[in-house]
Amino acid sequence: MSNHRFNRILLAVDDTECTLKAIEYAKDLVREFQSSVALVTVVPPTSPAAYGADPLLGQQPIIVPEVSEIQQDAAQRFLESIGNSFEGAQEVFLFNKIGNVRDEILNTASEWTADLIIMGSNGKTGFEHFISGSVSESVIRKASCPVLVIPGKCD
Repeated sequence: MSNHRFNRILLAVDDTECTLKAIEYAKDLVREFQSSVALVTVVPPTSPAAYGADPLLGQQPIIVPEVSEIQQDAAQRFLESIGNSFEGAQEVFLFNKIGNVRDEILNTASEWTADLIIMGSNGKTGFEHFISGSVSESVIRKASCPVLVIPGKCD
């Protein structure tokens, strides 16, 4: 890393323990390189099926806009609290996205022209990993810049 300069570091964050570890690594790198940092969090789109409709009773699923607003507001406060803790950063950018986690991380990294993406890995293995896949793996495969994945052994 000594001959590389990371001017623009993108940190993907969520509300898991693994993110806390990734934040610490990002703070060290931002301080070391006096970089700008972008924090991105992604709220998955609200699923209408999640709100108590019973198809057996002929009830239609409904989307409750307030729920996604509440999630967005909580995500924004979360981003702001992390952003305020980055001392020594040139600038701190906050991206509060709705959509597919992998796609939004990659799109933000591309649009913001990140030099490095940092993210935590939740460390899922076996069947759980097979079902959900790994966001970090798919970001690594598609990213146009280096990706630093902080392992998910969060205990």
